[in-house]
Amino acid sequence: MSDTMITRPLGFGGRLLRSGDPDYEQARTVFNAMVDKRPAVIAQCESAADVAAAVRYGVGQGLEIAVRGGGHGVAGTGVSDGGLVVDLRRLNTVQVDADARIARVGGGATWGDFDRMCQPYWLGTTGGRVSTTGVAGLTLGGGSGWLERKWGFACDNLVSVELITADGELVIADETRNTELFWALHGGGGNFGAATALTFRLQVLPVVTLALLFWPAEAGPDVVRAYRDLIDGGAPDELGGGVFYLTGPPEEFVPLHLQGEPLVAAGAVYMGDEAETRDVFKPMFDLAPEGVMAAEMPYAALQSALDDPAGFRHYWSAEHLGELPDAAIAAFCARAADMPAPSPSQQMIAPWGGAVAREADKWPLPHRSAAWVVHPFGVWADAADDARGVQWARDVCADVREWSTGAVYLNFIGDEGRDRVLAGYGEENYRRLAQVKREYDPDNVFHLNQNIRPS
Repeated sequence: MSDTMITRPLGFGGRLLRSGDPDYEQARTVFNAMVDKRPAVIAQCESAADVAAAVRYGVGQGLEIAVRGGGHGVAGTGVSDGGLVVDLRRLNTVQVDADARIARVGGGATWGDFDRMCQPYWLGTTGGRVSTTGVAGLTLGGGSGWLERKWGFACDNLVSVELITADGELVIADETRNTELFWALHGGGGNFGAATALTFRLQVLPVVTLALLFWPAEAGPDVVRAYRDLIDGGAPDELGGGVFYLTGPPEEFVPLHLQGEPLVAAGAVYMGDEAETRDVFKPMFDLAPEGVMAAEMPYAALQSALDDPAGFRHYWSAEHLGELPDAAIAAFCARAADMPAPSPSQQMIAPWGGAVAREADKWPLPHRSAAWVVHPFGVWADAADDARGVQWARDVCADVREWSTGAVYLNFIGDEGRDRVLAGYGEENYRRLAQVKREYDPDNVFHLNQNIRPS
């Protein structure tokens, strides 16, 4: 359908953008600069009624529908070439009931929006590791975050979801209404409709500490082994974080001789004060890091402290390991030499366990039983580096696949094919999800995602 044939959807009160309109170029841009798509129309919705009107219009006109929240997903599925983008970003209100410890969040809100509104009450929930990530996309895909070992995934704290389905109807799913859909929304992503609001249980968090310790890259094997031993030795669930290879950033807490150079870092995100953090993280401090940053901060500040820079090209992948023997550590560390550098790329290994594992069988997320996650996070500026960056990420995963559980957290990866989608849910869960998909989206209108085909 040409742009000139686009008419205003019946009942739509928001703003429509077409190619050539002011703000169209900005509105079609997503986080991953590798994604460059030109939709026929972008429907900037102001209400759930606008979302319903836009979906009905798109279906009626035969337009491919993309749902845009934070736009942070590496596959760039929040935009469609020649299609209709249902842009939720204006639905970004956050209403906090501090007494009941719940928050109702618009489907276009980011974790930055969420955390800033909860912080005055010293409340929060597991959110993304980057403040610009959309609340809905991250949560409906599971919702991994820094404090998951204590609080579980974001989806574990869901109270309800308000959803516009493929027929343009509003459906509410919770523990008593549309319960099978509610189960599916704990990991099934955007397959079942456009989420216009989500309600969360909140937790009390007076203080959190971020500690970052830095060594030259050649210290990597010793650092990773020490970190593994710390976690496997019974580290408390209050401790999150990981070990990272990265290019030394130009920060005052990074020694000058490590800035711009490959280094290895151990990060601690701890639900407690700095003294407690240093005590729990003592085995890492004992390795004599050459740079240290440790500071107590509000949770909202922590959640934006490590934000990714905008405008870069991205490719991410992941493998989930049942164990982390010395051989796996050696393979992981050896591949770091190929990481795109200097760039904001990171080669990460992080612990799960705790509340992540305790909920392993409740939702359609079989990867939660893994003890460790290997996550190459490729970021670079030049399109000429695309092939090299993608190959590095794939090689990191291939190097540790011998110890993989076979399952995968789909929010950590892009479009890696049908087998990886099945691995993300497991065969039995996938069949059940496909039945839910058949009920709420039999024509697979919402297919720009880690797609579940209707049974």
